[in-house]
Amino acid sequence: MTNNGTNNGIVGRVLRASTRGFDCGAHSRNIGENHDFGAFVKAPIANNDSIDAIGLIYKVEIKDDQLIAELVLGDAVPETILRDQRENRMIPVEVKVLNVGFITNGQIVHSLPPRPPMSLSDVVLCSQDEVYNFTLRHDFFRLILGASEVPSDDLVAATIRYASNVYNGNEEMRRAFLVSCGRQLARDLSNDLKRLAYILTLIKP
Repeated sequence: MTNNGTNNGIVGRVLRASTRGFDCGAHSRNIGENHDFGAFVKAPIANNDSIDAIGLIYKVEIKDDQLIAELVLGDAVPETILRDQRENRMIPVEVKVLNVGFITNGQIVHSLPPRPPMSLSDVVLCSQDEVYNFTLRHDFFRLILGASEVPSDDLVAATIRYASNVYNGNEEMRRAFLVSCGRQLARDLSNDLKRLAYILTLIKP
């Protein structure tokens, strides 16, 4: 049974993109659960709103500037100034996403999207139903494990933990999902047992 709640929170807007992944920008004031490591997000690909690229958040960077550097080095900066800088200044945040599939006409494909998202497109969290349906098969693990530009071991474990939350309230189905993921990882990493063992320890609650 899926959790029918949706959580289509805005993550940010696309800054730059490729078929491999994309970066999006956000305001530091809005950083929260929508930006968790391992979260599933989506964005429409360029010139086709009927196809959404599906990706995983693998890095969140809060940028600095000269003023931030000066405040960090200050001996005694009043709390009111620090709070004002955190809450009111336009401190940019970059969220980096690894593409692991796409949805076209309701069909899920575990492969790189045909085109990247267009700049300034909205990036939103996938709904719980979308995460459930996307993770019924685990073919996309290959795209994570083979991605040299991301912390792949930690990312695949975080992604599995994140996806398991859609079974909240049904511990039996959640356990069956985790076991299924472990078996897929065992097949994918049959030649690297040390790596497999490390990832499995990260998945455990």
